[in-house]
Amino acid sequence: MRKTALDCVHKLAKQDGRVVFIGSDLGPGVLEKMKVEFPERFFMEGVSEQYIVGMAAGFAMEGFIPYVNTIATFLTRRCYEQVAVDLCIHDLPVRLIANGGGGVYAPLGPTHLAIEDIAIMRALPNMAVVAPCDADEMNRLMMSTLEWPHPIYIRLAKGGDKIVSDAKNGFELGKSIRMREGKDGMFVTTGVMAQLALETAEALHTRGLDIGVLHVHTIKPFDTEGVIKAIENVGAVVTVEEHIVNGGLGSTLLEVCSEHRPDLLQKISRVGIPDKFATEYGSQSSLLKHWGITSDTLVDVMLKKIGK
Repeated sequence: MRKTALDCVHKLAKQDGRVVFIGSDLGPGVLEKMKVEFPERFFMEGVSEQYIVGMAAGFAMEGFIPYVNTIATFLTRRCYEQVAVDLCIHDLPVRLIANGGGGVYAPLGPTHLAIEDIAIMRALPNMAVVAPCDADEMNRLMMSTLEWPHPIYIRLAKGGDKIVSDAKNGFELGKSIRMREGKDGMFVTTGVMAQLALETAEALHTRGLDIGVLHVHTIKPFDTEGVIKAIENVGAVVTVEEHIVNGGLGSTLLEVCSEHRPDLLQKISRVGIPDKFATEYGSQSSLLKHWGITSDTLVDVMLKKIGK
């Protein structure tokens, strides 16, 4: 997914002379072809994330479209003031490509786990927040970002994930995608959790339950109309996210329903990371199991919500 995102930056740079890439100590070889072809629009700075956000803001003010790439926790926790003041207050078209959403950097512990990034970024006015489900969808997202007039936070997974998206569903910022129809229940997902939801929906099908999957790649701006339409006629809704339960996808859905359709609130349950920093080290999959973000959990929560 990360390689796809960066390859798209190069493709966009070929299409539009306004595109600039700014990285933060990402190591040798990153976007080497773009560096050779467009050296005047390729910048690899040191470990200075606050600086590169300000640098990107300056480029945007001069009419460029900067794509900034580094680790998610550095773009969010470390640069939050710069993102808010330099980018969002001025509503600049800077794209923040954030490596390692959720538990990707599990071996490095809580300092590197971006478990609250969606919550803090969606709190900022003017900021869009997007989490594609696989590399193919990442390609469709990236190629649609050129004319978006506001800042965007793009959450990347580990890479090498199973392709579950379908080009025929298209891609539009701010619009959800119904990946699987269902009349009994609906999993509402974002990012790579779409894969887990689809697997679980298939497992529940063997039990005689018709469970759908709604993929909300854009958490902000939220597809209020589309999501409500998708969940209003099913018996149960379970949100699934690789993010703390506070402030992420599930919280967004509850907020939207509270304001527009409070009658839907009782059918919604949330599955995500508990409200605490990680106390375990290991692999991403081992952390997901530790957090209880598994197919077994989704089955249990959905069955309970349906009343079976």
